[in-house]
Amino acid sequence: MSEEFKGGPKNKWSRIYRKKWFFPALYLTIAAVLLSVVVWYQNLDNQITDTTETENLGEEYSPIPNEEGAEPVIEQQELIQMPLENSDQAEIVTKFFDYSAEQEDRENALVLYNNRFYQSTGVDITSADAETFDVVAALSGTVEEVKEDPLLGNVVILLHGEDVKTYYASLEEVSVSAGAEVKQGEKLGTAGKNIFGKDNGTHVHFEIRKDGKEVNPESFFNQPVSSLESITEEAKEDAAVNEEDATVEEDSTVNEEEQADESDQVTDTDGEVEENPEDTPSDEADDSEEGTDEQLETENE
Repeated sequence: MSEEFKGGPKNKWSRIYRKKWFFPALYLTIAAVLLSVVVWYQNLDNQITDTTETENLGEEYSPIPNEEGAEPVIEQQELIQMPLENSDQAEIVTKFFDYSAEQEDRENALVLYNNRFYQSTGVDITSADAETFDVVAALSGTVEEVKEDPLLGNVVILLHGEDVKTYYASLEEVSVSAGAEVKQGEKLGTAGKNIFGKDNGTHVHFEIRKDGKEVNPESFFNQPVSSLESITEEAKEDAAVNEEDATVEEDSTVNEEEQADESDQVTDTDGEVEENPEDTPSDEADDSEEGTDEQLETENE
């Protein structure tokens, strides 16, 4: 009976307790359970907090779709358009005169008036159907001036900021007045004829000027206004080059003047040296003449 008791469950657990790995394993198991409980509790607390904040935010926040005074982060620039509604029907009959262009384009940029050729400072645009058409603003801006020119016809000048201006000439009718604000594509008038470009028939003469300098409109159609800044940079570079050339020319002029002064001084010194030898022979000649006279007198005596 005692032998059976010794082989019972109590003896088995006793043998397990005596193992060296039993208590370390037990401690690790308890630690793992406690750590799992702590992690679970923290996650549960965070979930409850996030849910509460979301509910409070949903109750208090109400977005304003069209809030007044809101400014866009990036202002979208306008692209320079042709000064007529249907650009597909546009035809450029007179080009902008560019010295670097091909010979054919340079010839096409000359305007014959009063038996003289003039260089075009803009482009003359007609419609393919050869009928009158509406002239519209290539950019949004302010009407700076409306005038009537005896050669160019009615002229409208728009100011666009950053010292950018657009000119619309050869207008038959004008639909705007000075000081008016116009949007891009808004009608300015209708195309007509003028004396200066009479060979082109009904057309609009269009110019773009940056810092008072005419630029080729064809190079900037469908380009943002900021692309005109390259004209200012080129002008500054040209001015710097011209200033440097003027400085070099001035320095060379000063050097030439200094060399001229030195050559004059050398010439004066040479003159003095040349005069001394001439004086010396003349004195010797006088002395020799006096000696000859004395000898003659002695011989006579």
